[in-house]
Amino acid sequence: MNETVDLGAAEQPHVICTVRGAIGHVLLNRPKALNALTLDMIRIIDPQLAAWARDPAVKAVVIQGAGDRAFCAGGDVRAVWDSGKALQRGEGDGAVARDFFREEYRLNRRIKRYPKPYIALLDGITMGGGVGLSVHGSHRVTTEKALLAMPETGIGLFPDVGGGYFLSRLPGELGTYLALTGARLGAADAAYAGIATHHVPSAQLGALLEDLAAADYGAHAHAAVDAALARHAAFPGEAPLAAHTPSIDRSFNAETVEEILACLCDETQGFDDAWASATVKTLSQMSPTSLKVTLSQLRRGVSLEIEDVLVMEYRMTQAVMAGHDFYEGIRAQLVDKDRQPKWRPATLAEVSESEVERHFQPVPSGDLAFTD
Repeated sequence: MNETVDLGAAEQPHVICTVRGAIGHVLLNRPKALNALTLDMIRIIDPQLAAWARDPAVKAVVIQGAGDRAFCAGGDVRAVWDSGKALQRGEGDGAVARDFFREEYRLNRRIKRYPKPYIALLDGITMGGGVGLSVHGSHRVTTEKALLAMPETGIGLFPDVGGGYFLSRLPGELGTYLALTGARLGAADAAYAGIATHHVPSAQLGALLEDLAAADYGAHAHAAVDAALARHAAFPGEAPLAAHTPSIDRSFNAETVEEILACLCDETQGFDDAWASATVKTLSQMSPTSLKVTLSQLRRGVSLEIEDVLVMEYRMTQAVMAGHDFYEGIRAQLVDKDRQPKWRPATLAEVSESEVERHFQPVPSGDLAFTD
């Protein structure tokens, strides 16, 4: 059975949902924007996933991005920025800045709790919100074109979409390192970190989809998916990240960002000196507030369930929207593109404990809640 779900959308909808044999297929269809996730796209994907979860004819879900460059380069933070700036000017109600994160996080939770195999095909750039659309699923499949990152500390935000959950659970201090630095991972590193579960050459994705659509799922859907993936799987290569893991674990297990930097400075005197020096330089470019808030987020998140982490992160977004650095980070990276953000406060020493704690307080207008 090949049935196209009628979205009532324009000629080129930003999300195309179809049923192909036994699988529900989601295509993120904004290739010129690297399939960046908008609120309207979330509002299509979330109810469709809910419907497929109830449909006995749909045995598994596959999600992928259109074009040859990206799975999903992240959430449409420019729209959130526009909404927040308008509210600051006394124009509008800032609804997008609230609704985007609230509805995105509900979608992240749905994926994490999905009752059927959920297969994300990471055939290109996968960042921020794109990681949220994939990492919570049962099967995360990279190709040789995969490039993954959570770069939010560089725009005055924090690694959200459940980052406090999945990053805090990576081996050793890899998650802390990825969260604070926004380091980019290729396919081999993504497998090494435990973010990717499988690797399939890009040229094999079409055949993989055909196998998944035609598979005999029986009573063991996950086993059927695993078998299909095994027929097309390849070795992603040796992970460059592995050589730096001892330094990462020594440095990023510190209690504060300042102590992490001190440990990294010690590492510059050892065999991993070039990596440590580059990491210190990277951290010096990030929002000091974001660094401290992110470290607290991960330390709290490691003992929380996904729902509690997403409630926490929604609180954090609303605190960020009431601050300075997110607007400055987006201005510098996406609006003026001068790549010269002026963070406020400008140093780690100026970021008080009370300012960090402000990000974890209940939202006066109401916390995130889950309805199903």
